Amino acid sequence: MNKSELNWSVAQKIEVAPGLMVLRVVPREGEVPDFEPGQFAVLGLPGSAPRCFESSEEDAPKDPEKLVRRAYSIASSSASKEYLEFYVTLVRSGQLTPRLFALSVGDPLYVGPKIAGQFTLADAPDDKHVIFVGTGTGLAPYMSMVRTRLVCGEARRFIVIHGARHSWDLGYRSELITLSRLCGNFMYFPTISRPQEEPMPWKGLTGYVSDVWTSRIVEQKSGIKFTPENSVIFLCGNPDMAEGMLALAAKEGFREHHRKNPGHVFVERYW
Repeated sequence: MNKSELNWSVAQKIEVAPGLMVLRVVPREGEVPDFEPGQFAVLGLPGSAPRCFESSEEDAPKDPEKLVRRAYSIASSSASKEYLEFYVTLVRSGQLTPRLFALSVGDPLYVGPKIAGQFTLADAPDDKHVIFVGTGTGLAPYMSMVRTRLVCGEARRFIVIHGARHSWDLGYRSELITLSRLCGNFMYFPTISRPQEEPMPWKGLTGYVSDVWTSRIVEQKSGIKFTPENSVIFLCGNPDMAEGMLALAAKEGFREHHRKNPGHVFVERYW
């Protein structure tokens, strides 16, 4: 591997919870590239890079200098040129995330030259409400979309339904709660599936994101009946969640979107 391939540096690491972090990176030369909110970039490190101590052991890489690369959705606003931000969970047996978690501020890493992906608002009509449903780090592309495209005071509603096992796994919760208080057309519904494991009683929603959808609490709180005529749905995260939500939405007339066959449900399948 040519060291020049490690073309970006770590600007900041924020530990959200054990095994969960926000990683901000900057180019070693040039500017942060343009991208559409919801797109992803490829991160990489050589197999010779150290792994964090929380990771499980792995077999020695066959080629330690070969880059291990994976795609990650960008969480930062496309209007900001300060850095690219990623929301990353540690896969202890994985090849790349244990190495990303071992990075320190200033360390180099690889970021691919092309930012790509079609999981964006480009095909979502501007006059339709947007319901973002995600689990875990599937929240990342929604953060980019909300940070970039939400305009407070518009008739168009932006709604985030985010599920995690524990309250401490609800990354960006403080930012989203603040935004919901400041912006009347934005609503945030966090839910946890293991409330019995909370150190303090959890007073929020419990269960899965599908439970939030079927409970109709979003419609009750917003005063809007969401239909294929007035809304689009985005799904990102656990594949079982995505398929389950697709089935629930289909019962209400929502159809998965494809470029050649436009619909109302946009799905990011990255697992």
